[in-house]
Amino acid sequence: MKTDPNYNRVIDNRYRLLDLIGVGAMGQVYRAEDTLLGGVNVALKFLSQTLLSQKMRERFEREAQISALLGEKSIHIVRVKDYGIDDLNIPFYVMEFLQGENLSDLLKYNPLPLSRFFKIARQIGLGLSSAHEGIVFQNQPSPIVHRDIKPSNIFVVPDASLGELVKVLDFGIAKLLRGGDSQTHSFMGTLAYCSPEQMEGKELDNRSDIYSFGVMMYEMLTNEMPIVPETSSFHGWYRAHHEFPAKGFDPLIHLPEELESLVYQCLSKRPEHRPQNTAEILAVLERLERQISDRSTAPGQALNEEAKLKVAEDTTQVDASNRTTEVQTVFQDALTGASDPRSLSSITDFCLQNTWPQDKPREKIVFPRILTLPNHTIASLWAMLEQDDILNRKNSTRYNQFLCLQAPHPMLLWITVLYSSLYGPRWLPCYLDLQTDLGQRIIRTLAQLGSYRILLFSLEKPESCQYVLSATIAADQCKLFTKWADSSLKFPKSSNQRASKDLLQRELGKLKPKILKKLETVRLTP
Repeated sequence: MKTDPNYNRVIDNRYRLLDLIGVGAMGQVYRAEDTLLGGVNVALKFLSQTLLSQKMRERFEREAQISALLGEKSIHIVRVKDYGIDDLNIPFYVMEFLQGENLSDLLKYNPLPLSRFFKIARQIGLGLSSAHEGIVFQNQPSPIVHRDIKPSNIFVVPDASLGELVKVLDFGIAKLLRGGDSQTHSFMGTLAYCSPEQMEGKELDNRSDIYSFGVMMYEMLTNEMPIVPETSSFHGWYRAHHEFPAKGFDPLIHLPEELESLVYQCLSKRPEHRPQNTAEILAVLERLERQISDRSTAPGQALNEEAKLKVAEDTTQVDASNRTTEVQTVFQDALTGASDPRSLSSITDFCLQNTWPQDKPREKIVFPRILTLPNHTIASLWAMLEQDDILNRKNSTRYNQFLCLQAPHPMLLWITVLYSSLYGPRWLPCYLDLQTDLGQRIIRTLAQLGSYRILLFSLEKPESCQYVLSATIAADQCKLFTKWADSSLKFPKSSNQRASKDLLQRELGKLKPKILKKLETVRLTP
């Protein structure tokens, strides 16, 4: 690398170039360190010096703007953080640095297992959906067609909460669809994945990306292309996409018929015969994923095997196909907290003296709070329930799990379940914004103590705490808390809390039936 003239060069008095990590049609991508943020790795993309015309400069700048706006909207699109022109008058933009594999590398030797296919395909669909819904560009709503959906533009990175996070890359030839704009009637894209109308140079809409997505889904499931041309020339691919039917699926791989039908529908030659938007595709994928998940989850297995969430007491190795995923999320079966070295009775007495805050509505809500005792502090979870529900929960099993998302905004989902075989579960989910002082204090207190108190207040008698429960947290989980808290402070300030909450809420929806299955089949001591 040191023979590269750009090695160790500092761009814009901030970004130090380290390695050349990619070369594409429009430019080169370097790994760099952001010296302003303490050496955080970023990816810096230059426009190729052979393309330094005014038109290409404008297209390159537009790519940066589109990616920046979409990255704020969806975690499934690579985030752009900065744009500029270096001292040689070459445009560049700065992206988040992704460590993982692109989908092309994952498919080099084998198709994806069905469970992994659903997880990756669904996230690709979410990224495409955000692009197709559009952004506000130059004060005008603008849907976006990617026009180059293919495996090398899909990146899969390990993620502490999701197991794998999928990002759509390279909007270099994306097209904004705006009223009054006319599209260039020329071919741009990758031959093997282009829709028939794209090869004709016609005006495109989101259904062209859906065709490319169909080609890619077939390849993900079979490790083969659905359409094979007679020659690899433009004319050969043109004829194949227009005239050749998609190959059948091998019956030995036993795919759901509805999935095969979905892929074939995406591969329809005529746009009006395809799904008309990615929401239709996502609805099918999510329904089939739930069905597969329900059939494959057996008693005693890891709670969220698809997302590779590590169960504290489970020593089973991660599936070989996902061996690159660093497992970082742990859940802890409920304990009563009797092993807490501090006096349980004195802490309980202190908690019972608390009254419901005046700034909180008197309704069924859950929120976190730090409690300061004479000699120490504790983390607590406050919940308001109906009086009968509180009485039914006194001897409940306590069960907790923590999911952390660092992008688009550092956010922790703190899940507590009070479970009774007679009365069922009572869910107490709570979000912690890890870029706030309260979020930082609570997660570090949880890490230090390894336990917390649950204060239950009655809707009928809200004046004082009715009952106090104690829950402990696994030691491995506590170590992760400190790591998550530290890394959250390194991220730039974000205003995208809602996006992180929505994603974590969807993940909770998928986890709930599996948590219940485990609670119903594993005998825990209350």
